[in-house]
Amino acid sequence: MAVGIDGTTGSLVVNGQKLFPLGLSEPPPLGSGAPGGNDAWAEIASAGANFIRTGRSDWSLQQVDQQLGQERIRMDHAGAHHLLCWPRLTEAAANLPTTPNSPAEQLLVRIVNGLKDHPALGAWKGVDEPANPNRPAPVPAAGLARAYNRLKQLDANHPVVITQAPLGTVNDLVRYRPAFDITGADIYPIGYPPGEHSDLTNKDISVVGDVTKKMIQAAGTKPVWMTLQIAWSGMLPRQQHPDLVPRFPTLHQERFMAYQAIINGARGLVFFGGDLTAVMRPRDAQLGWNWTFWELALRPLFIELGSPSVRPALVAPAVASVKASAADVELTARDDGSFLYVIAVRRSGTITSRVTFTRLPRRRNGTQLAGGEVVFEYAQAPLPPPTDPTKQVFRRIAVANDSFSDWFGPHDTHVYRFGLN
Repeated sequence: MAVGIDGTTGSLVVNGQKLFPLGLSEPPPLGSGAPGGNDAWAEIASAGANFIRTGRSDWSLQQVDQQLGQERIRMDHAGAHHLLCWPRLTEAAANLPTTPNSPAEQLLVRIVNGLKDHPALGAWKGVDEPANPNRPAPVPAAGLARAYNRLKQLDANHPVVITQAPLGTVNDLVRYRPAFDITGADIYPIGYPPGEHSDLTNKDISVVGDVTKKMIQAAGTKPVWMTLQIAWSGMLPRQQHPDLVPRFPTLHQERFMAYQAIINGARGLVFFGGDLTAVMRPRDAQLGWNWTFWELALRPLFIELGSPSVRPALVAPAVASVKASAADVELTARDDGSFLYVIAVRRSGTITSRVTFTRLPRRRNGTQLAGGEVVFEYAQAPLPPPTDPTKQVFRRIAVANDSFSDWFGPHDTHVYRFGLN
């Protein structure tokens, strides 16, 4: 299966179709069950997940045949549920020596040749956070580029993704451009105290947008995927922080962070930490995954992002003309050929006000837009009997003089859709 990148939007292209990755890192354990009794991977796929991180951190040349066999079993199960795999290469794709046929190169060759033709392979995950200043030493960009070049010689049909820490400057990250096809960063701003995961001064959850913008600069013309929070190591109980209090995003916060990342350029999202059993309810820990968080926050978000009402916007080209009247409202406008989408969030966590959006493009026939919908928001007049509850429609929004207005509260998110034909 060939997986590429759309040159116009940066979207992933799988078998000729543009795809917005909605990934889990880690997914539920292979073969485990969801609380309702369904297969865990069937459950996450039914809500819209399409990528899972697989692979391992302990690849070994001595054990690689056995390890590849185990990985293929995981990939077989993923493919059966229409999930694409993102195998970790970890140190096998790190600082590749200049000496030909080194043990490190042999291991990389064995892994790539062993998995590259599997139909569930979506992309390769290179070394995690190679520029992280908290590593014993940053991974040299030149060695990482050598590993990338060798991998691409072996497999030109799948992109390499490198995720950075939310630390350092753009200049610290630019040198890694030759080592990836797609980059991004993980950013987990919710905790006590807030904002400890990033070195930026913004400690609000809107730091997600700031880190995304930084990664867009660091990537140049290459796409960016962002990794967002379920849980992370900074909220795990440990000896040096006995008073640590775990804190999870709410649906409102997770939705804001996801859409803010998209607005600022992310062409894929991965959600990290569902497997950290130390901060789970006992039932979830027994099942090996945070199903409570899934039900409260992640499942509704995945259903929305993967829906026919939103999914086309996530892979569509941007439209530059639309403007917002409030400085703290960020937006992206997208045209998928049939609809104009305006996705907007309010950065402020305290302000509530009406916001006006202007300079909407015209319909294909040159006439003004008359109105649209606010997707996944419901407000309609009661239907006359016999009432059909399946005929609910999204909240309507009126347009006049190529503009419209709507309320935005703290960290609010709205997704608007206007027919263009």
